[in-house]
Amino acid sequence: MTARVLVVDDIAANVKLLEAKLSAEYFDVITASNGIDALSIVASQSPDLILLDVMMPGMDGFEVCRRIKGNPQSAHIPIVMVTALDQPSDRVTGLQAGADDFLTKPVNDLSLFARVKSLIRLKMMTDELRMREATGQSLGVLDAGDALASDATAPGGRILVVEDRAAQAERLEETLMPPNDVIIEGNPTEALVRARGGDFDLIIVSLSVQGFDGLRFCSQLRSIEATRYVPVLVIIEEGDTKRLARALELGANDYLMRPVDRNELIARVRTQLRRKRYSDKLRHNFQLSLEMAITDQLTGLHNRRYMQRHLATLLESAAATHKPVSFLILDIDYFKSINDTYGHDVGDQVLKQFAQRVAANVRGIDLACRYGGEEFVVVMPETDLSFAYMVAERLRQQVADMPFAISVPPGSINITVSIGVTASEGPQETAEALLRRADQALYRAKRDGRNRVISDAA
Repeated sequence: MTARVLVVDDIAANVKLLEAKLSAEYFDVITASNGIDALSIVASQSPDLILLDVMMPGMDGFEVCRRIKGNPQSAHIPIVMVTALDQPSDRVTGLQAGADDFLTKPVNDLSLFARVKSLIRLKMMTDELRMREATGQSLGVLDAGDALASDATAPGGRILVVEDRAAQAERLEETLMPPNDVIIEGNPTEALVRARGGDFDLIIVSLSVQGFDGLRFCSQLRSIEATRYVPVLVIIEEGDTKRLARALELGANDYLMRPVDRNELIARVRTQLRRKRYSDKLRHNFQLSLEMAITDQLTGLHNRRYMQRHLATLLESAAATHKPVSFLILDIDYFKSINDTYGHDVGDQVLKQFAQRVAANVRGIDLACRYGGEEFVVVMPETDLSFAYMVAERLRQQVADMPFAISVPPGSINITVSIGVTASEGPQETAEALLRRADQALYRAKRDGRNRVISDAA
């Protein structure tokens, strides 16, 4: 794993030492000796991780951290504060400023590299989601997203705590409730069952549970689809550096050393919940961008791009199973006159209602799409020409018999539709040939007087 790491420290010897250690592990290292330079480098070079000293003249590390995390363009960059300060209150201040971790000098190499690699893995995953969201925004299917910002007023999360010591579990529960919903489970097997179906926002795992391999539990959480992206915070005995490094390697997101400081627990939990909400938002937006990229925004039906890809797939399947695919192309008669007479808003109303009638008159396995303008298509897998013709005729009649409501006088208008129908025959059928035959049938329906269904057999 390689990444760009920014080291910020006003003492040159400290910078050189960290630079040498990181370079030996093949990280690309850039350096700054004060907060102002650090902010400038973050803005111009966007590092993958920042190792930030706290005690610096002028702007201290806490303020640098707040500014980086408060900027939507850099809020996602992980920050590890590296300092001689070793009090729990100092760690809490750093975490509240937005830091992802707090390492005390002199830094243990194993702890340093385990944390650096863990945070960089998480950042790379977040970067991929951010890139997909940016693509959605550039295509106009998503609005600009919110930054990973402070959420002191945000609601709590649903937390599973795996701890078999009653006193420790009770203390964790009292500390986190409210605002969080905390579930305590001392049996690791039951905890895994709960984790699978509990829709948790965070899982806290004590690695000191008796007769229980906490590291294996962490590994299992990362192998299960339901918990793959749920953050995991492990609680570990002080000084157990090797086990901590292994936990981070297996996918744990954060950790606490015993004895657990109440304020630090709250700060770390809040950080993980904030990141979970942000990641969930990015994944939701990515899924939304996929849906919007293949959906016609006016009618809610799939669009032409999706139909063309789906049709090719269906024809490949039909060739293998020797079952036909039928294809309907529908064109609203005299649609231009509707726009000219009543305006484009009314035209849009008609298109929406027409789409609803099409969707209501086809099966769940059929694909209804807006092909463009006032043209729609229906792809019917495993359907022969005679059945497709029957569906088309039923749809034509349903459109003609029921007036369409409009928002201007006279309040409703009558609409008719012309439909061309064809079906695939044989394993050599192509999407282009199917479309061409259906279009020819539609042309004949319009030429012969509209408001009719014409079939064109292969």
